[in-house]
Amino acid sequence: MSGSKGPVSLQCWERFGSRSPRSCTVAPDGRLSWEAGGGPGQGLRAALTAVFLPHGFPDSVSPDYLAYQLWDTVQAFASSLTGSLATQAVLQGVGVGDAAASVSAATVTWLLKDGTGMLGRIGFAWLMGSRLDCEAKKWRLFADVLNDAAMFLEIVAPAFPSCFTLIVCVSSLAKCIVGVAGGATRAALTMHQARRDNMADVSAKDGSQETLVNLAGLLVSLLLLPLVSQRPSLSLAAFFLFTVLHLYANFRAVRAVIMETFNEARLYLVLKHFIQWGKVLTPPLANRMEPLWTGCHPALTLSLGVPLHSLVSSAFELEQVSEGHQQPYLLRWDQCQGERGRKHDRLGQIQVTLGQEVSAGVILRAATHGLLLAALLEDVPLTEELETLRGQIRAAPEGDNWTIVKETYQILDRLYPKFLKELQAVGWETEHHLLEVDEWRAAWPLLEKKTL
Repeated sequence: MSGSKGPVSLQCWERFGSRSPRSCTVAPDGRLSWEAGGGPGQGLRAALTAVFLPHGFPDSVSPDYLAYQLWDTVQAFASSLTGSLATQAVLQGVGVGDAAASVSAATVTWLLKDGTGMLGRIGFAWLMGSRLDCEAKKWRLFADVLNDAAMFLEIVAPAFPSCFTLIVCVSSLAKCIVGVAGGATRAALTMHQARRDNMADVSAKDGSQETLVNLAGLLVSLLLLPLVSQRPSLSLAAFFLFTVLHLYANFRAVRAVIMETFNEARLYLVLKHFIQWGKVLTPPLANRMEPLWTGCHPALTLSLGVPLHSLVSSAFELEQVSEGHQQPYLLRWDQCQGERGRKHDRLGQIQVTLGQEVSAGVILRAATHGLLLAALLEDVPLTEELETLRGQIRAAPEGDNWTIVKETYQILDRLYPKFLKELQAVGWETEHHLLEVDEWRAAWPLLEKKTL
């Protein structure tokens, strides 16, 4: 190569992230000469990207990251402004600026407010902690709505001096619930967004973005508060304006999230569509259809991981519930009679006991089995085989559920492999899930399938 008169191309290249690759040539003096571009770039835009976005963006995060963060920035800005208005109202209520106010009374009020919130934080985490992963989007939206309600209470509290302490204690309780729900769901969403085991980096950059937004909100609040401090009606109007913006931005942010893992609502939507039309909804379509408040609830309540002693109470029931299949779970349908003329003639509960060392894939199949029974109670068109089974369910006498459950095992044996294959083909994650599962596991004797 040293005798060549011009640059010689080498069969090597380099690339930064998903940018276009660049190749190199060998100069006459033997040095490598690389094509221009292809790197992270320089200038203000590159600096802001490095400071506020995760390293390797956009390849290191989920595709919905940017849309979610943009709307999350808008809601954080609006929340910062409403928070400033609420803080001003609380400070006025405890006597800041009032020469006749008692320091000890203000201190007692503040301590009661904080103590109530602490107790609420513990209680909410105890009652709802396990559900926050399963429905992160719903609880994230709930937290923001509750936060706005808490700040509204703080805004109006000074107008009711006799109930001021009670109102701010209720507000503090709500805000601490918001702290638990918001923090936990943010962690769940961060885990979803981090695609290169970079959860800490994504979380840190999210904190930097929030700090910048809060700083901007602080500067705007310095201009806003003097204008509304002596005008309660104007302060309330500004609060409602920013609250509407906050709620809308939150809704758009949550709707932008596309989860590829199943919770009960997403699995039910996808399964219903599959048994009606024979096709699987893609993650973006299912996430857009997923209810954030109410709706799309199965006719049957699904409980996964229940203890065996609550599933069966006799050897006969154990034989009935385990006969006809070799799956490492047991399913029981407890049927109760519904009111005639209602959308569903029969309601009830699906209880599933899981075997030892059960995998995520088996739990997904068990949940699909239970939700299939729920979907059969819906008034939707089905395949001939499922339509026949639905007729049997509606015609069967109350309490005769064993035969129906056994038939669904056989139908699922034929239906589930195709369903699972199509789930994986369109991008659903089937080796992990966000289904709510209790910790009970059990073992039982396997019964051979009866053959004629």
